Amino acid sequence: MEIDKAQLAQVLEAQGDTDAQEKLASLPDRIDLDRDADALAAIGLDKDTLRTKLAAGGVGGNLWA
Repeated sequence: MEIDKAQLAQVLEAQGDTDAQEKLASLPDRIDLDRDADALAAIGLDKDTLRTKLAAGGVGGNLWA
C-alpha cells in the first residue's frame, strides 16, 4: 500500500502530531508501507497499524506504535 507523504502528514496532524512533517521529512514523497517499513518504524510508526487505518479510511485512534 502506498500513500503520499503529504496525506500521511495530514492524518498525523489531525491526530494532534504537530511535528508530523518534520518526522516524515526523510521519507520519499510516495511512501510504500512495505518498502519503507524500517524508516517508518524508526520514527515510531507501525506499518500494520497504518495499513489498517488507511484501508478503513479512518483517522481515529493512534497511528503511533
